[in-house]
Amino acid sequence: MESVRDVKLLPKAHLHLHFTGSMRPSTLLELADKYGVHLPEALSGGEPPRLRATDERGWFRFQRLYDIARSCLRSPEDIQRLVREAAEEDVRDGSGWLEIQVDPTSYAPRLGGLIPALEIILDAVDSASRDTGLGIRVIVAANRMKHPLDARTLARLAVRYADRGVIGFGLSNDERRGLARDFDRAFEIAREGGLLAAPHGGELAGPSSVRDCLDDLRAGRVGHGVRAAEDPRLLRKLAEREVACEVCPTSNVALGVYEKPSDVPLRVLYEAGVPIALGADDPLLFGARLAAQYDVAREHHGFTDAELAELARQSVRASRAPRDVREKLLSGVDDWLAA
Repeated sequence: MESVRDVKLLPKAHLHLHFTGSMRPSTLLELADKYGVHLPEALSGGEPPRLRATDERGWFRFQRLYDIARSCLRSPEDIQRLVREAAEEDVRDGSGWLEIQVDPTSYAPRLGGLIPALEIILDAVDSASRDTGLGIRVIVAANRMKHPLDARTLARLAVRYADRGVIGFGLSNDERRGLARDFDRAFEIAREGGLLAAPHGGELAGPSSVRDCLDDLRAGRVGHGVRAAEDPRLLRKLAEREVACEVCPTSNVALGVYEKPSDVPLRVLYEAGVPIALGADDPLLFGARLAAQYDVAREHHGFTDAELAELARQSVRASRAPRDVREKLLSGVDDWLAA
């Protein structure tokens, strides 16, 4: 019988983690008390909230909880604490590289404006990386619920800070709203500036939203992408183009996209040759961090340690980590498997 290795010791890259959603629940409680923010039971009860975002009412509730949590981040010190603690959690889970996603417009009102907000975030990333040894970079994400012109502004800002740690440009929020092609110019600006295109697609909406990410936004990675499993031709396209899907199993179940962990089509994507980067999405709301996603693959999809190692390799290859970091992580994966 194969020995079961500790997935927390498996070197890996974390490519799908949202900024506020990376917060520790205990930190949220402390900040809420500090600023006098009333937290609903869903955020203060000590258990992940019951969520279901497959209808507009459920998605609105999810966004409302997220907005309340975000309102507790009001100072540069709060930002520094969040990033440092997120890095500590990632290191504990075996991550050697983190690409964290943030929409700086959400924090700008309390941090002095859009540019100061992004600079505070990037300073916090630099500090946390030095303190923990974890390589960290930033994906600036536009909100598809806002006007495409706002996305163009963010894309230009992201390119401006490409030498300060911004490596990608994303598009988040409910992919059932708006058209991907409305944001094509923003993504063109980002690509021309050397940034990775990493929009969300194929979670709340079906395979067509993944196809739109590929065709209209020329995505290099797709946030989630699991609904591509419903279209064999699309799976072949993702595999042929080597476009990784940032799969977040715990999130998929928590939001009602799938009823139970075994329903997430992780094995379908893997067998089709689609590169996969497992991610935690929003641990604050879903209750599980990075290593737990590998546990799901093992326990609910029968992934062997050799297959888990390959998932870790795929996450590293799909990252924007420098070559030396990639080589170190890949070597560590081999050592984990050989141990």
